[in-house]
Amino acid sequence: MRNFLRTKRVSMCTAFLVTAAFGISQAQQQVETKKLAQTGMKFLQVSTNARQTALGDAFTAADANSASMFYNPAGMARLSSFMDIAFGQTTWIADITHRAGSFAINIADIGTFGLSAQFVDYGIIEATVRVDNTVSPLGYIEVDPVKPYGLALALGYARSLSDKFSVGGSVKYVKQDLGESFVGYSAANAAKKIPDSSQTNAQNVMAYDFGVLYRTGFKSLTFGMTIRNFSKEVTYQKESFQLPLTFKIGLSMNMMDLLDVEPGTQDLLLSVDAEHPRDYPEQLRVGVEYVFSNAIAFRVGYVGPTDERSVSYGVGVQQAWFGTQLGVDYSYTPFGIFDHVQTLSVRFGM
Repeated sequence: MRNFLRTKRVSMCTAFLVTAAFGISQAQQQVETKKLAQTGMKFLQVSTNARQTALGDAFTAADANSASMFYNPAGMARLSSFMDIAFGQTTWIADITHRAGSFAINIADIGTFGLSAQFVDYGIIEATVRVDNTVSPLGYIEVDPVKPYGLALALGYARSLSDKFSVGGSVKYVKQDLGESFVGYSAANAAKKIPDSSQTNAQNVMAYDFGVLYRTGFKSLTFGMTIRNFSKEVTYQKESFQLPLTFKIGLSMNMMDLLDVEPGTQDLLLSVDAEHPRDYPEQLRVGVEYVFSNAIAFRVGYVGPTDERSVSYGVGVQQAWFGTQLGVDYSYTPFGIFDHVQTLSVRFGM
């Protein structure tokens, strides 16, 4: 009978987490004026940490390490170690590579300070320019290849205002360089591959992230909220756009708190996010992480509705070593016609 009541409590709490997040998402969708595909610098939405990616990026209400700067900066407030460093790489679709690193330091009662860097390599794009047949019988000439990239550098801060409430924020410099565009090739300059004129297509902007975490007092049930990529509009030549502003509300809980399980031997994190982005419909994100003996983790995540991706998988290992904590995580996400996306990350705390 006792085991039955425990199971019932777990089921009821799970249903509450999922239903609450889904209800928030549906409520937002009812009042939304649709504005789809109207943002740029989309690399800011690509996850570069394998743990969070495996959980479907449902991480708004979960405590974490320095990588929280990419999800909810308030998550750094309860950093368990004095210092934390994390690195990650994502092999994205279309041979695009994302790399990121983060650093956080916990200074006693002052708070936690963090630094992060994100870089995206779009690869090399061969470039040609159309010219008259008198200049080239092919009707075009080859010019220097284009090497577009994106970059984001952030400074963050988080602090626990009480044993239940934490806040955090970050300010970041974001740049995207799409390479040069060439205008006009006269007969004299074409032979030398020197354009009559050129224009650099690079823009930068300051952006801001804010987040809060609130421990409800019921076991480990935590509520989180974050808004990311708040900035002014960016203009390339005549066209302007905004960064991928995203608002998230989330709930998380270690479901083992409802059972008589010794802390640290087994953990089962359930995290649910309702996401309200600027440029596509609302999404529901759900992540589950099972950790055995605080050493081995198995993860699965879901996001929907989407066109190509839905479920993510991942594993992780961590080990204490001479007073430090070393962890390695891996995630795998099937991506429909784009094959799959893989993320590998390493973290180090002391």
